[in-house]
This record gives sequence, C-alpha cells and structure tokens, in this order.
Amino acid sequence: MSKTLVTGGTGFLGSHLVKALAERGDELRLLARESSRLDAVLGIDFESAPGDIMDQESLQGAMQGVRRVFHVAGIPSMRPSDRERVFDVNVSGTRHVLEAAERAGVERVVHTSSIAAIGPAERGQTADETQRFTGGRLGITYINSKHEAELEALRYAERGLPVVIANPTFVLGPDDPAGTSNRLVRRFLQRQIPTYVEGALNIVDVRDVAAGHLLVDERGKVGERYILGGRNFTLDRLFADLARISGVRPPPLRLPGRIALTGVEVASRVGIPIPTTGDEVRSGLEWWTYTSAKAERELGYSARPHEETLEDTVRWQMDALGNRAGPGRIYDVPLDVAGGALRLAGRLLGR
Repeated sequence: MSKTLVTGGTGFLGSHLVKALAERGDELRLLARESSRLDAVLGIDFESAPGDIMDQESLQGAMQGVRRVFHVAGIPSMRPSDRERVFDVNVSGTRHVLEAAERAGVERVVHTSSIAAIGPAERGQTADETQRFTGGRLGITYINSKHEAELEALRYAERGLPVVIANPTFVLGPDDPAGTSNRLVRRFLQRQIPTYVEGALNIVDVRDVAAGHLLVDERGKVGERYILGGRNFTLDRLFADLARISGVRPPPLRLPGRIALTGVEVASRVGIPIPTTGDEVRSGLEWWTYTSAKAERELGYSARPHEETLEDTVRWQMDALGNRAGPGRIYDVPLDVAGGALRLAGRLLGR
C-alpha cells in the first residue's frame, strides 16, 4: 500500500495534520530527526523515517513507496541569530523535498507555505491569493524565505510535479508541542508584553488548518495556492479578547511604530535583554489581514468561530503555564513602570 510522507510532523501544525491524516485512513510515514520528540503523535500508527530535509540521502529513502507528501517542516524564527539557518532550511530544505518527490514520482505534494509569502495587505484592507508579494520591502529573512520557498514549489509545478500550496495565516490553538506558535499568547498571559504597535493579523485555528490541508490535497488545483485563514484582528481587539477570556490585564501601552522600533534597536545595540526583535516589530506594524474566499469556494474550507479558538488556546496555555500565568502576576508593577518610561520617551522623541 502506498504511503503518505509528512515532514515536520512532530511540530504544532504537523502533529495536528498527522492526526487528521490518520483519521482519514492514510498509511503514514514521518520524516523526523533522531532528536525529535514524538510526544505530540503518541498513539498514532505511523512509520518513522529517520532523516532531515537538509539531508538529501535520507529524503530519497523516505520517499520510497510514497504516494503523497505533505511538506510542513520549516523554521519560523525572526531572531537575528537564526537568519542564515532560517533561509537555508526554508528554501534549500524545500528544494530538497521537491527534488526527492520528483525523483520518486509521487502523485501529490502539498507544500505548507504561509501568508508571509503573499505579504501584508494595505492598511485597513484584506489581501487574497492574487496579491503580488509585498513583503520584500520589510527586509525580514523569514518572510523572504517563505516567499522564495513558495517560488520553488511553483517552479516544480511548472516542471510537472503535482504541487499544491497551502497558505495558513497566524495559527493558534491547543496542543502546541514546542510552544512556538502560541508564543504571543504565552507572553500575554505572563505579562511579558509591555507595549504593542498598531498592526493587525488574521488568526486561524490549527485544527482548521489541518483539515484545510486535506482539502487542498483532495480538491486543490496543481500550481495554485489557497489561504487558510480565520478572523482578522487589530492587535487592540486581539489583546482585549485575550484579556476578557483570561482575566489577565492587556499590555499597558500602545506605541507609534517609529518609537517602538527605535527603542528595540537601541536596546539591542547596548545589550539590554528584551523579549522581541526589530524584525518582529516591523512585522507587527503591518496588516496581515486576509480573506479565505477562494479556499471556501473551491475547496469547501471553513473556519470555526474565533471565540472557540481563543478560548481553547488560552485554556491550554494557562494549564501548561500553571502558576506562571494569571491576573495576579508580579510583573504588573514593573510593566506599568516600563510603560510609563516608554510613554515619557515617546513624548521626548516627539518634540
């Protein structure tokens, strides 16, 4: 019987996708490094293929007898120290997977891209799959790497490899093995966000994205991309909803983008430890807002109510954090002091 190969199957989206594929009845093979933790996929029947998307020899072996490939593996980091590795894994790793799939003659490849490959919408607007890439001007390695990886997928589609592309928006939900995707919520609950900027983003449930991948596989057109999104939020609205659900106070200060970016860059130069980066601030200033109308129309995709996603995310994250989260955190006083200091700095810079 032919198999379905999943790369990145032990991560957040990958593990939810593996569960959805198992429920569909696929015979699964997971490409995983020897150091990968398999906790998120315990209880699921799969064959483990030791390897890495940067190791072409292991990829060739993993592709044997495979009919379908879901390429989910990648690095989402915006940390300066990760830039070289992010580009290498996201772009070269994708090329390796596609090359191995082509050689093996697989019948279908679903490439997990990102709305980063499309770029932000105009302020106050929403973007769709027809938008030309607008993220290059930001100079953010992760965003550029997802765009380049998607171009690799399209090149292979033109060469005859049956590749279809899924573009998830900002994914939240329960059961995040490494905590990477839910980092924003975790930091919110721990009162580690002293300020924020006037951006916006589209939130989608990981379970809906996993189900959407199956629809992309079953109904998507070769060489096409499909945005898998949910609800558009301004950061004001998102933090207000998280505060209402969790009982944790929202960040005390919204800063103009120029001041926030200057503060982060100065802190980085003088060695002050801060929980964010210049790339994250630049990204946070944009409107990552989208419509999933194409996926709804062509695939039958739908997203659950955003309240369910936020409530389940907060509940799971608070359980994981235990007494490290909650409305009584001792971070409140220093956060308020930091907010006051930044407010004063903003006034001085504005003169």
